[in-house]
Amino acid sequence: MGSKRLDGKRVVVTGASRGIGAAVARRCAAEGADVAIVARTVDAADAYLPGTLGDTADELRRFGGRVTLIQADLADEADRERVVPEAEAGLGGPIDVLVNNAAVALYGTVADYPLKRVRLMHELNCVAPLHLAQAVIPAMTARGEGWIVNVSSGTARHWPGPPFRLGGTGTGTTVYGASKAALNRVSNGLAAELHGCGVRVNTVEPRAAVLSEGARDLVGDIVRPDQVESMEEMVEAILALCDCPADHTGHTHISLDLIAEFGLTVRTLDGDPR
Repeated sequence: MGSKRLDGKRVVVTGASRGIGAAVARRCAAEGADVAIVARTVDAADAYLPGTLGDTADELRRFGGRVTLIQADLADEADRERVVPEAEAGLGGPIDVLVNNAAVALYGTVADYPLKRVRLMHELNCVAPLHLAQAVIPAMTARGEGWIVNVSSGTARHWPGPPFRLGGTGTGTTVYGASKAALNRVSNGLAAELHGCGVRVNTVEPRAAVLSEGARDLVGDIVRPDQVESMEEMVEAILALCDCPADHTGHTHISLDLIAEFGLTVRTLDGDPR
């Protein structure tokens, strides 16, 4: 296994029952971190898709660090309020790294999109990451060091046109993309406010689709092989922002471009050479 890049770090990863969140948590544990994993799904009885916090915890414990499970619905403000205190209690101290990965993607045409779903997506995809960031910032600024990584999406970008080239999902990703565009803007503004305090805030999105369980359920039948990047590549980009230097903040990155820019070697989820 490679060097322990996150030795002694306490990390919170949301949306960690499956997909990108579970993979990031595993790689952080492999790199020596103590990890708090957050999601709604604790065991298989609650699962709509494969993957639970229990499954992720079993993977993480192989690496010997502390692991704490936090069941929470991040669309609920009261649940969010207890995430960071429970993580600190379970990991034995203040949080060094927050990875806001949890999200909901509900696709539909804009003209008749239900407003209840609009509010839900903005609450989970933008408000929740900001709320959790606000909870970890005081301790990070007191120590003069911290990393906040927000997982975004290419759907935040505008379609040029007319004519509009919409792709296989049509306009269906519009409201989801709007919530991720809001996340990018909040991240940038937060980074600007915290610049000089040692707290880095960045977002990263996949260049292509990462076919996690949720993504496969949504778009797996319309994505071509050349439109897919590996889970290991996405995780490598996220990890780079979990220990980036103090002056690297306020950026919205694309995963594969970041890997090239930093000259990274993509490793397995266990931190080994591929």
